[in-house]
Amino acid sequence: MNQRIAFIGGGNMGRSLIGGLIAKGTDPAQLVVADPHAPTLQSLQTQYKVQTVGNNADAVRDANVVLLAVKPQELRNVVSSMQEQLQRNRPLLISVAAGILAADIERWAGGVPVVRCMPNRPALQGCGVTALYANEQVSAESRALAEQILGAVGATLWVERETDMDTVTAISGSGPAYFFLLIEMLEAAGQSLGLSAEVARKLAVETAYGSGFMARESSDSPATLRQQVTSKGGTTEAALKHLEASNVRAIFSQAVAAAAQRSAQLAKELGS
Repeated sequence: MNQRIAFIGGGNMGRSLIGGLIAKGTDPAQLVVADPHAPTLQSLQTQYKVQTVGNNADAVRDANVVLLAVKPQELRNVVSSMQEQLQRNRPLLISVAAGILAADIERWAGGVPVVRCMPNRPALQGCGVTALYANEQVSAESRALAEQILGAVGATLWVERETDMDTVTAISGSGPAYFFLLIEMLEAAGQSLGLSAEVARKLAVETAYGSGFMARESSDSPATLRQQVTSKGGTTEAALKHLEASNVRAIFSQAVAAAAQRSAQLAKELGS
């Protein structure tokens, strides 16, 4: 990748993307990181041999791509403070800040190409999934570049309506927590029925891993895979009947809707 990429923020997501890009062949000399935390910069420089600076404007001066990896509540001030420099070289802006609309980022930056994306926590392990949305100023070449960058930490997909990003946030952004809760509950149930903590955890975690892998690799739908595990009159059927009687589908649907609604609220609160 013959592009100079400036990372504004060297926290977990920025570090993961840097590591993923270098692992896929990007020259560390093409990457520069700005972060106010000196130990973070030192760690990145030591581990990845990237250039580090303490000033955002210095980082974006010669950048073709600026990746915004700061907290959502900090994004407006960060982008606004770089507006003069961004206007000068007009890089592609890629934001991983949850809940901030592309139009707001574009306005703060003074009208530049913006890709908004929602990676999720497994990206830290290189197995995440990221949804991307581009404003009208983003060219086909820049879309491909954004996809290549975020693809360094997992699967990617595009949405053409920005409103869909609220649902994306509710499903894949918040989704890992739902699965962690299920693992937590299975582990607790196993212990309550007499298993040791170690055994219960091993069973819950490995079952989650194996089931996810099967769902990812199989051409069958999740419903079909579930049916294949469910023998008539057997143990799985007994458990699923209890869940269905407890209205688990409606509860889960309402939970995801609540997350999507909160994502939309955050966009209004932080983009004003």
